[in-house]
Amino acid sequence: MARNDPDRTHCSSPVFSEVERMVKANDREFNEKFQYADNRIHTSKYNILTFLPINLFEQFQRVANAYFLFLLILQLIPEISSLTWFTTIVPLILVITMTAVKDATDDYFRHKSDNQVNNRQSEVLLDGRPTCFSYQVVSHMVFVTLKQLSWMGIVVCEAPNNKLDTFSGVLTWKDSKHPLTNQNLILRGCVLRNTSWCFGMVIFAGPDTKLMQNSGKTKFKRTSIDRLMNTLVLWIFGFLVCLGIILAIGNSFWENEVGGRFRAFLFWNEGEKNSIFSGFLTFWSYIIILNTVVPISLYVSVEVIRLGHSYFINWDRKMYYPRKATPAEARTTTLNEELGQIEYVFSDKTGTLTQNIMTFKKCSINGKVYGEKQEDVSQKKEIAEKKKPVDLSVTSQAERTFQFFDHSLMESVQLGDPKVHEFLRLLALCHTVMSEENSAGQLIYQVQSPDEGALVTAARNCGFIFKSRTPETITIEELGTLITYQLLAFLDFNNVRKRMSVIVRNPAGQIKLYSKGADTVLFEKLHSSNENLPSVTFGHLSEFAGEGLRTLAIAYRDLDDKYFKEWYKMLEDANSATDERDERLCRLYEEIERDLMLLGATAIEDKLQEGVIETITSLSLANIKVWILTGDKQETAINVGYACNLLTDDMNDVLVVAGNTGAEVREELRTVKEILFGQNQRILDGQVVCEKQQPLELKSAAEETLAGEHALVINGHSLAYALESDMKNDFLKLACMCRAVVCCRVTPLQKAQVVELVKKYRNAVTLAIGDGANDVSMIKSAHIGVGISGQEGLQAVLASDYSFAQFRYLQRLLFVHGRWSYFRMCKFLCYFFYKNFAFTLVHFWFGFFCGFSAQTVYDQWFITLFNIVYTSLPVLAMGIFDQDVNDQNSMDCPQLYEPGQLNLLFNKRKFFICVAHGIYTSLVLFFIPYGALYNMAGEDGRHVADYQAFAVTMATSLVIVVSVQIALDTSYWTVINHIFIWGSVATYFSVLFTMHSNGVFGIFPNHFPFVGNARQALGQKYIWLVILLATVAAVLPVVAVRWLSMDLYPTPSDRIRQWQKAQNKSRPPSSPRPQTRRSSSRRSGYAFAHQQGYGELITSGRNMRAEHPPPASRLENMPANSPSWMESLCKKTTDTVGSFTRDTPVKL
Repeated sequence: MARNDPDRTHCSSPVFSEVERMVKANDREFNEKFQYADNRIHTSKYNILTFLPINLFEQFQRVANAYFLFLLILQLIPEISSLTWFTTIVPLILVITMTAVKDATDDYFRHKSDNQVNNRQSEVLLDGRPTCFSYQVVSHMVFVTLKQLSWMGIVVCEAPNNKLDTFSGVLTWKDSKHPLTNQNLILRGCVLRNTSWCFGMVIFAGPDTKLMQNSGKTKFKRTSIDRLMNTLVLWIFGFLVCLGIILAIGNSFWENEVGGRFRAFLFWNEGEKNSIFSGFLTFWSYIIILNTVVPISLYVSVEVIRLGHSYFINWDRKMYYPRKATPAEARTTTLNEELGQIEYVFSDKTGTLTQNIMTFKKCSINGKVYGEKQEDVSQKKEIAEKKKPVDLSVTSQAERTFQFFDHSLMESVQLGDPKVHEFLRLLALCHTVMSEENSAGQLIYQVQSPDEGALVTAARNCGFIFKSRTPETITIEELGTLITYQLLAFLDFNNVRKRMSVIVRNPAGQIKLYSKGADTVLFEKLHSSNENLPSVTFGHLSEFAGEGLRTLAIAYRDLDDKYFKEWYKMLEDANSATDERDERLCRLYEEIERDLMLLGATAIEDKLQEGVIETITSLSLANIKVWILTGDKQETAINVGYACNLLTDDMNDVLVVAGNTGAEVREELRTVKEILFGQNQRILDGQVVCEKQQPLELKSAAEETLAGEHALVINGHSLAYALESDMKNDFLKLACMCRAVVCCRVTPLQKAQVVELVKKYRNAVTLAIGDGANDVSMIKSAHIGVGISGQEGLQAVLASDYSFAQFRYLQRLLFVHGRWSYFRMCKFLCYFFYKNFAFTLVHFWFGFFCGFSAQTVYDQWFITLFNIVYTSLPVLAMGIFDQDVNDQNSMDCPQLYEPGQLNLLFNKRKFFICVAHGIYTSLVLFFIPYGALYNMAGEDGRHVADYQAFAVTMATSLVIVVSVQIALDTSYWTVINHIFIWGSVATYFSVLFTMHSNGVFGIFPNHFPFVGNARQALGQKYIWLVILLATVAAVLPVVAVRWLSMDLYPTPSDRIRQWQKAQNKSRPPSSPRPQTRRSSSRRSGYAFAHQQGYGELITSGRNMRAEHPPPASRLENMPANSPSWMESLCKKTTDTVGSFTRDTPVKL
């Protein structure tokens, strides 16, 4: 492969705006003038030089970090600081460092991936000598740089863009110009087939390639709780300022009215200290003292909890895929609780919902069904034990992995049934498959659609083996005999025809037309002499559709030689026509594809990944809307939608938007609106949808009513217009009213645009899941990106936030890990704000009794250790291990997921409740000890109502109260919870008595002045009664409110928790419920994931090996894709879904 020189120079990306690109082969100096980008790709966020400034900038976008940096600066001013600076800087540095290390680790893996792609080994021939070295190229290529080629062609083409389906350019060579289209372009990451070598030029490289143009940028993702906490920190800071102002004003009045009396004792000169200035200094002093309402330890704890949740995901054996030894992986630690708030899931299809594997399961030939019979559930086990697959060893080139359990088919083949032979012969001839032999002499099929591969493989295993093709012939082996058929015409597939046909001449000279396609179309072309066969086959098709299989009808026609020659002459004239060429071809195809004789039908199983149906059903029950965004055809996407239970028969309509112009799309959206609202006019009477005022507001009453009735299907061409500014509002509103949405034939960029549209205007948490490079942009755009490590490489995984091997694990990721993470984080935050308001506001009440002097009520070491030592571990244990219901009940009851979607467990209202609770506790903690110790004498008659005893009493009461409170908040007790809660209380008393001991005072007299105070104060029984009274007064109202709430207004989790406790006492053995496939209403399960244009490739020979010289093309392209109504595959669903009768989607 010849490669142009500009891609070998590693120059920077162009700084100018390109209008068109000019590349000259074998002329490096010419190409270097344009400074085109080299082939390196970059998906990382940082490098060594930019990491520190960019990461610090991102971290200090978090309001709390900037807030604590400001407090640190204040603490360095001795005139206003009552606390030492290390109480703030140590935890601040800790949280900044932990976050930076985590971000650096994430970006390291991005760099590692980039380096792997950018340094693939390639073989380069220099003057005929092979040399292997690192070179930024597409893998599996051999590059030849021979000056002897002396090829100096110039390509002028479009500038780099993200349009995957279009390309325009001109190649100038030897004074002649050759047009270049998308068919002349191979995209980055594509694989060349059916050729040993080719000449080529690199036009776009690295970031300029269409794939990278569709990838999008790595974005800094934050959860909704993070954003809410930023808002709350601002509110708290405002609250803090108000408290500071109140206390500062109080200090100014106190200094003016009372403070002057103390100046003689303090040796101050008259007027030395101004009361207003004193109030100003006091304001900043109280800002520092009261800052613990939002301590920096909050963010340290949040990061630790998220890290623990991430490890739980990584360690979950139920999300481990043993076939590939692939565990689930949390590739980020900052988004776990967002998994419990998902409202929209955007999913790729191929490789994500499906295994991308098609299997031939059944067929109907001449009115007889061949294939595995559907038996009653009670008989399945017994029958399965008797089943043995058909022995295919007698067939040469049979695939050993193919299994078919109906022996009667092979018996019919061996007995020479002419209809069976003709059926299999058609499957071996009517297709676009390419064959080649590997080194072992085995046939390898290269298929354009997996459906065709399944049909040709089935014929191969039954003795009708497709061997090879040329532009004029098709060679097959029929039961050991090689037969070459002359290919006379190829009638290609398109969306309107929904069928494909070949016209061949057999060795006996007979001309036959073989056709396969959608039964609804092919049955209209049958000859009247078919008699009862169509009705019998129609019944078989209904059975196949009821089992969720993809179906095709099979028919043929014998052609008269004279008639064919006349028809073929008209075909040649139509191919050479300049006006209405496509329309003339269509008419000719229609003319010859008539009077067909029905042979039967095929049934293919499009293998979904295990558990897909159950997962999507559970997501729907959890009120999570699933949208399929796929690059596949409409028919294929809809078939899979039915198969995975996303589309169901109980829907009123499957609405299709397939306009090719903006006006058509606008009209079709208007029609969708009329259908949606017209069928529900009685509901909508008096309920006007205010589009102008709130066009994209969250679910209106009308939308809720319509949500479960319809599905919307839109293709990529129509979506491009629907996403324009004048239509996107209508499109989004209508799409969100539908129960399911399928976007097909979409580009990677369109996937990202759909996700961004929902994110921006629905204010909903989104999740995107995919397995290929074309899903990277969508994964990066969503709040949560999930990559599946499937058949299409690891690019989606490397760009994702979470990864696993199977789609079914999404259910556990959301319903168990996501819901628990959200539940735990919300309980953690509620408790944390409560305990810190209770802890901090005691200083506020004490200010009124200490002359507003900014004196702390606790000693400095208690303030320092309260959040770091005394109360950190219990709340961490609750935030990491707590659960309201177990994992199985979380999976079985999708409705439990709703609180996260509605943000019920932690919001502004919950925050104010926690603040009120904290304020009440602080009042109890301050005034009960104050009132009890006021003018109080001890048991020995000595006065004990001193400041130090008062501080110890309040501190002890606080530690006990918050410990009892977290015990009440804990729903799931483990050994770790017990150790952390009661161990923290024990640690408090150990540290208290140690710091107040004579030994420590002797070593550090300036830092531990409370010598002997703890032993003296806590040795009084009266003090313990005060502590008990404060604890009861603080906790008893909470217990009463919670008991009444659970008794009168129990939540679903409360009910399930009570049921769970009862079940744990005596759990009867549960037997799995048998799953049966229900019969379905008749719906065409049209299975043909095909693309127009392959007929032209085959008959032109452009996709053949070089040793077969291509003749002049006799069959040109069919009409371009146009809007079509479609048939749908019978879905697989649970037996609880009713059967509703809407056989075909609505064509708009």
